[in-house]
Amino acid sequence: MLSPLEQQIRTQLKHNITAGLWDGGLFGVALGFASFGTILPLFVASMTDSATLIGLVPAIHSAGWLFPQLFTASHVSRLRQYKRTVLLATIHERVPFLGFAIIALLIPTIGVKTGLILTMLLLIWQGLGGGFTANAWTSMISKIIPPDMRGTFFGMQAGLANLFISLSAIGAGYLLDTLASPWDFAVCFFLASIFFTLSWFALAATREPEDIHKIIPEEKTHFWDDAKKILKRDKNFNWFLSARFLSQFATMGFSFYIIYALREFHMTPIIAGYLTATLTISQTVANIGMGWLGDRIGHKAMLVSGAVAAFLSAILAWNAASITWFYPIFILTGLANVSIWTIGMTMTVDFGSEAERPIYIGLSQTLTAPATIIAPIFGGWIVDSTGFIPTFIISTMLSLAMISILAFLVKDPRKTS
Repeated sequence: MLSPLEQQIRTQLKHNITAGLWDGGLFGVALGFASFGTILPLFVASMTDSATLIGLVPAIHSAGWLFPQLFTASHVSRLRQYKRTVLLATIHERVPFLGFAIIALLIPTIGVKTGLILTMLLLIWQGLGGGFTANAWTSMISKIIPPDMRGTFFGMQAGLANLFISLSAIGAGYLLDTLASPWDFAVCFFLASIFFTLSWFALAATREPEDIHKIIPEEKTHFWDDAKKILKRDKNFNWFLSARFLSQFATMGFSFYIIYALREFHMTPIIAGYLTATLTISQTVANIGMGWLGDRIGHKAMLVSGAVAAFLSAILAWNAASITWFYPIFILTGLANVSIWTIGMTMTVDFGSEAERPIYIGLSQTLTAPATIIAPIFGGWIVDSTGFIPTFIISTMLSLAMISILAFLVKDPRKTS
């Protein structure tokens, strides 16, 4: 029998799915014009030749998104409604894109060194803005979407986002190819800012009922005390964390695929747009398919298949003979990204109880954050020292280790609870 809260959630489910898909789609349009995988790295590459700094672009975003989540977990776990926190925090992950546009226009005046410093500072602000939003957002979505539909919803939302990323990424490629500097990057970032704003309004349309029956302890516990209890008790979750940590090193070569294609195979901006579209279309299909399959046969199987895709992607990059090789490379990268991020997030909320969920989310994300920074720095150092190929070789070997942990040591929490 459904509780009054669950009945309210079911009543508003169609509306919330629609609002969530609008949010994801508009967010995707914005990201296509300012992709962390292609457009922003190319923007940084226009100011520096350092592979380490270029590789840090997606890493700063990922680490900023992951790192704060454990520190916000105790606060989030005491909320009866998450929406207000989400709407206020997400402003900080959207405003920096307007800053990127302004920097692009000012580079002829302020110089590339100052432009590079300001860009890195905005990347940190943007990443942390996403991180302070993420736990509350994940908790809100997990609350308003029933458990048997979460994988499908996360997959549909991420899939729709990636579909629109692919379309706007192609447009961004043509803008970069036809517009003269500094308007090329500036227009891309201005368009991203507009669509991030529209996405915010779609998110604001979410209807989240207040959980008046939620038991909140009078004494506020420290997040680390709750975290230590979980880490000591839940060995399966510890292996899951190990695989997530290792995944950042197994996929560290991903950060350098676009720069490798640019330097080794003389990739044009239009080809960069098509490669971004290839990546995002594959992620669109993978998000929907893997989310739906995960709800039915288990999310662990999807994690293992993503790890295999990471392994194959690194092998192809290692042996690439022409620019055409990067289309299957980016398809496999898309499958691996969906497995690590969308499926990883979906499986995280299956661990523990409703009350413990924000702590599990925080642990899963925050403890992965150091690897998201260390891995691309390590990969960038290898690229700068010995070239791209050794980075791809190491990614190949570490992908095998990740496959082993996921296949033999991690159990699906829904099947063991």
